[in-house]
Amino acid sequence: MRAVVQRVTRARVTVGDRQTGAIDRGLLVLLGAAAGDGAADLAYIVDKIVNLRIFADDAGKMNRSVLDVGGGVLVVSQFTLLGDARQGRRPAFTGALEPAAARALYEDALGKLRAAGVTRVEAGEFAADMQVELVNDGPVTILLDSRKAF
Repeated sequence: MRAVVQRVTRARVTVGDRQTGAIDRGLLVLLGAAAGDGAADLAYIVDKIVNLRIFADDAGKMNRSVLDVGGGVLVVSQFTLLGDARQGRRPAFTGALEPAAARALYEDALGKLRAAGVTRVEAGEFAADMQVELVNDGPVTILLDSRKAF
């Protein structure tokens, strides 16, 4: 499972004219599931998301988590994180988990983030053509991979 985690001052997702999710201070998480991903991969990613110390403490050091600052998490499904562009110019997505299983992991991620104590968990719409707007704070962007590929 892969995630791009961005510290934001605000973020929102729309599908057409409809807003599906929005947060103020917190994390925008682009989340993609790989073939073979399961409960252990999800647990790893959720634990990292909620405990990443990327918010400033009183001394200005990145030493607080989204839980510590009471921030929100906006999760957007993004299978293109599994795109492999090492050969040619068109990415191959054969490494992505099939849609039904990916949807289940995505929905589980939302529930596990809430269960971990995140006060506001918002979401995009699985498999939709979404517009994502954000103000990246810092900018701070962290890449996560449950298989520790990077």
